[in-house]
Amino acid sequence: MRDELTGETRRERTDLHGTGLRYKVRYIDPEGRERSKSFPDRRKKAAEDFLGEMESGVRAGTYLDPDAGKLPFREYAESWVKGQSSDASSRQSIESRLRSQLYPFFDRRPVDAVGPARVRDWLAWLEERRLDGTYRAVLFDTLSSIMNAAVEDKLIRDNPCQARSIKKPRRSSRRVVPWPVERVRAVQEGLAERWRLAVDLGAGLGLRQGEVLGLSPGDVDAVESVVHVVRQLRIIRGQLVFAPPKGGKSRSVPLPDRVRGAVATHRRAFPPVRVRLPWLEPGGRTVEVELLLTNERGAPHSGDHFNKVMWRGAFRTAELAYEPRTDGMHALRHFYASTLLAGGVSIKEVAEYLGHTDPGFTLRTYTHLVPSSHARARQAVDALLGAAVHTSDGLTTA
Repeated sequence: MRDELTGETRRERTDLHGTGLRYKVRYIDPEGRERSKSFPDRRKKAAEDFLGEMESGVRAGTYLDPDAGKLPFREYAESWVKGQSSDASSRQSIESRLRSQLYPFFDRRPVDAVGPARVRDWLAWLEERRLDGTYRAVLFDTLSSIMNAAVEDKLIRDNPCQARSIKKPRRSSRRVVPWPVERVRAVQEGLAERWRLAVDLGAGLGLRQGEVLGLSPGDVDAVESVVHVVRQLRIIRGQLVFAPPKGGKSRSVPLPDRVRGAVATHRRAFPPVRVRLPWLEPGGRTVEVELLLTNERGAPHSGDHFNKVMWRGAFRTAELAYEPRTDGMHALRHFYASTLLAGGVSIKEVAEYLGHTDPGFTLRTYTHLVPSSHARARQAVDALLGAAVHTSDGLTTA
């Protein structure tokens, strides 16, 4: 402004002094495009460091677009989930975990702002919600997979879940305790007559619940004495559909005489009904299947409805206490596995009959139920080397 006395022009600081963007950095990215970023007054050193980092990244092939990581976490995760399993139910499970346990915490936060400190805070938040350890471990794996993809997409340089300060939640280790046969029979008696076959199929064939509800009489091969497990009933976006067994893997299971007889008896009392449902996803092509288990109107039930009404109702009728973690219909598969192992069936065969892709998983789950081989080992050695004789002084001789 001009001084009224001297007529000279002099500068005065305004409220905007020091707030403008004084330094502008320009560089060429790996695609040959000119990029720029501006820095405010007194940030010359920061501008120089930024330029050095960008140019070094371009030369070394480690360049990251400084704006790419600003993408909101939720937006990136929604894009990520589209590239996951083609199975509609699996995607539905992933989306449910994201909505309930990840979006509330990360949501609009930029991907590059999800650092180790934020991950630690999230893990503490999950623990405060008293979520099961196994579930927390699954959630952690989901977040880590998203951040791995962000590294591959060059949104961030490192996966924060792999930081040394991060401790992955430990999966809960609950030892399977098979039901005694008396409990199996009691629950079966508690079911309405038209649903009792479900227990024979679960305990006698090791079928999953959806496989039980989706079984057709055409799947029961009485000539070869096997049951072909080729479909299950699932609920996708609120609608029942037919789908392949878990993992898309069909299998054949030995058919015991007891189950064969139970199927024949059930068919006489409750003739199979033909049901038409979409295959895999709502709106897809429909298929017609003759089902063994339907309600009085000839319609199938979802697993959720079966659990809440028929299954838990059987416990009330039988006057049995119901424990959600141990008394679901999955207990029949545990009963089946323990029965086979007690009978000397190999882990590999048990895994095949249960539909487990990895026999190692079967071994980890049921290893404590495998009959001890100690006695057989002792007998084998004694047979070859000769049994020891115990003397009065406590020594043994061959």
